[in-house]
Amino acid sequence: MKGTVLYAPGDVRFEERPEPKIINPTDAIVRISVTCVCGSDLWPYRGANPITQPTPMGHEYCGIVEEVGSAVKAVRPGQFVIGSFATSDNTCPHCRYGYQSSCEHREWITTAQAPQLRVPLADGTLVATPDVPPDEMLPSMLALSDVMGTGWFAAYAANVKPGGTVVVVGDGAVGLLGVLSARQMGAGQIIAMSRHESRQKLAREFGATDIVAERGIGADSVLECVGTPESMMQAIGSTRPGGHIGYVGVPHGVELKGEKLFYTHVHLHGGPAPVRRFLPELIDLVWKGKINPGKVFDLTLPLDQVAEGYRAMDERRAIKALLRP
Repeated sequence: MKGTVLYAPGDVRFEERPEPKIINPTDAIVRISVTCVCGSDLWPYRGANPITQPTPMGHEYCGIVEEVGSAVKAVRPGQFVIGSFATSDNTCPHCRYGYQSSCEHREWITTAQAPQLRVPLADGTLVATPDVPPDEMLPSMLALSDVMGTGWFAAYAANVKPGGTVVVVGDGAVGLLGVLSARQMGAGQIIAMSRHESRQKLAREFGATDIVAERGIGADSVLECVGTPESMMQAIGSTRPGGHIGYVGVPHGVELKGEKLFYTHVHLHGGPAPVRRFLPELIDLVWKGKINPGKVFDLTLPLDQVAEGYRAMDERRAIKALLRP
């Protein structure tokens, strides 16, 4: 089996790797239907996260269960499933509280840009769809594995309410799906911060009422979907006193001074999205045709051209690259 491996900044290869096998009785093997490149994959690709050895890549996935361990009861071979980038038993205290991405037995999925994937803690991580979805639905199902669930969590963490005003900082896939999430939650005004015409167009299609290329002020809810010091300060500066910020951009160099934050009166809530918490609801929305988050994929490539997917996203020629094994 061949899979994606990052050797150094800018050096992505598609090369031979061992086929995944059942290791623990709670494992499942999934044959990937579609996978993709994530914006967070660009951090190590650009050298922001040090790479000390060849590193398999990929954490977004959906596909058909091929094999399950002896302890797996919730899914079975032949089912189409979606899972999170963070595995979870879905029974520990953190999971029961709704934060499966902080599961006491969590493992990170890191090898999904390949034809097959071993998923630990399959019963608590994977959610089956009502049936095998049609091909045209696959991009939206894949989006639920991370970016749609993360955008949804950003809106949840930012306390988006019906009729409220929302600012979304970041016009990548997560930010755009944060717009879609805020719309689903009934926000009255959704301001997307974007300087890129193609992304502005999709933001409006997803429900943005306003497009602003520079900083806004006074929003009830702000979604921070980038993870840089500039984006975090923009988010804080765009939130009214008493407002809420949902931050889901993986932080790189973000440092907040306590005294300055103290006088803003903003609420901060975020972290790795507990995608598993939202999967049943999001699958239902996609299955019934109420949302189509797969529109964030504006480039489709064969999996063996994964390096071009990284280049296109790095150069902002693509919002998000979908890969087909």
